[in-house]
Amino acid sequence: MFTLIYPSENIPRLPLQTALCGEESGCREMFPVVRENGEVIAYASREYCHSGAKPLHPVVHLHLIDRASRLYLQKRSMSKDIQPGRWDTAVGGHVDFGEDIYEALLREAREELGMTEYNPVYLQSYVFESEIEKELVNVFAAVGSFKPVPDKDEVDEGRWWTFEDIEENLGKTVFTPNFEQEFLRIRNSLRALL
Repeated sequence: MFTLIYPSENIPRLPLQTALCGEESGCREMFPVVRENGEVIAYASREYCHSGAKPLHPVVHLHLIDRASRLYLQKRSMSKDIQPGRWDTAVGGHVDFGEDIYEALLREAREELGMTEYNPVYLQSYVFESEIEKELVNVFAAVGSFKPVPDKDEVDEGRWWTFEDIEENLGKTVFTPNFEQEFLRIRNSLRALL
């Protein structure tokens, strides 16, 4: 499994000087800034990571597959700052500064879907870049008889999709661009888990 490597000495906060998320602004979420190998080289606020500056920061994705070979997807809340109202990976979230990948995965699954009992399998890591951010995506999957309970602050709704339904809706702005690219990248690995 992919891991983050935190240095033993102090690391800088990015950006070094800016009005964005200064001491008085009260930014709450801080993310590790990493190299592609997982080495943590700095930390930055969520606002800075999504400002277009594009420091590479880690995220986790969990794909849920049921015994009927369907994939559970969440519809992103309309209050989300990125891709609101689009269907996306069952669980997806940022790694907080100080967390490792697995801790973030467990936290996000609990927060978004109330899930605490599943056996995640690591599939791969890759870099995804959009117009406003650059992420080191760590992809996991779990197979089982799950009954996700979406947190309505995080997720508008969730439902099970067949692989065929997903493939028929690719390129129609139903899904987030990241989900579409990731699905094409890992669909054979997901099927191999069945």
